[in-house]
Amino acid sequence: MIVVGGENLIDLIEEGGAPGAPLYRAAVGGSPLNTAKAAARQDVPVGYLTPVSSDTLGRLIAEDLRRDAVRVLAPASDRPTSLAVVSFNEGQPAYQFYREHTAERDVSEEGLAAALPDDTDVLYVGSLALAGIEDGAAWTELYQAASERGIFTALDPNVRPTFIRDRAAYLARLETLFSASRLIKLSDEDLGWLTGGAPPRDAATSILARSAADVVILTQGDAGAVGLLRGGGVVDVPAHPVPNLVDTVGAGDTFMGTILAQARNGGLTTPGVFAAAEPAEVHRLLAIAARAAAINCGRVGCNPPTAAELFA
Repeated sequence: MIVVGGENLIDLIEEGGAPGAPLYRAAVGGSPLNTAKAAARQDVPVGYLTPVSSDTLGRLIAEDLRRDAVRVLAPASDRPTSLAVVSFNEGQPAYQFYREHTAERDVSEEGLAAALPDDTDVLYVGSLALAGIEDGAAWTELYQAASERGIFTALDPNVRPTFIRDRAAYLARLETLFSASRLIKLSDEDLGWLTGGAPPRDAATSILARSAADVVILTQGDAGAVGLLRGGGVVDVPAHPVPNLVDTVGAGDTFMGTILAQARNGGLTTPGVFAAAEPAEVHRLLAIAARAAAINCGRVGCNPPTAAELFA
């Protein structure tokens, strides 16, 4: 089973209304949650480890996951659901987040370990779960323990600087996670913030050298993706064309979910296999993920393709 950890929330998006009385549409969100759904739509068993609230909005999130056959693993929390409010001022979006003392941050290493299934063979963690002090530490401890057990560990920091209050502590946490990871995905924007502007490929190469990863994947938007292999190989994959671009919401999450699903389906997450993979095999993996992201970009919001759509 692929197990995913990271935030879940409700996006409240302004859509019309009268002056002084805007209307908001509720949409299920959270980068790791989207990644879990993307992987599950490709016919692999997926579990979602982060607690979901027992409140009304939390039930919407749990139902959304179950519609895609994602197994909700942690007991429901009686804390409220996290919110992201998106309002518009003269067409420009403004964001407000409400995540203090919420369900998705109601974690401890002991609780996460107790909810982690025995049949977990891939553990993915990313995004806002790593930014907080206490919850970030809990996820890091779980991740390290999973790596020591031989579980294939995959990391996508998906850096959100707004939520990082202690840069030095966050960077130290990432180094700990790098040392326990078999696969690391980073965007060029992530690396720009982490390194202060070093060339992305050089920064990714440095992370590969000081990590335990078999592969570091660098995503560069419409410039495509790069796979840097432990054995020294480098794989470049162009972005897949999007004939009718709608938006890019969830494109990176769809890319990552596809990497996880297709790597597991191809046996690459078996201990030692990814490290010995040929560049051609990694090229094929990244090309499939790029195709999935392109399909998602032709739809409204995060709406990843099914396996049938991806391989049609």
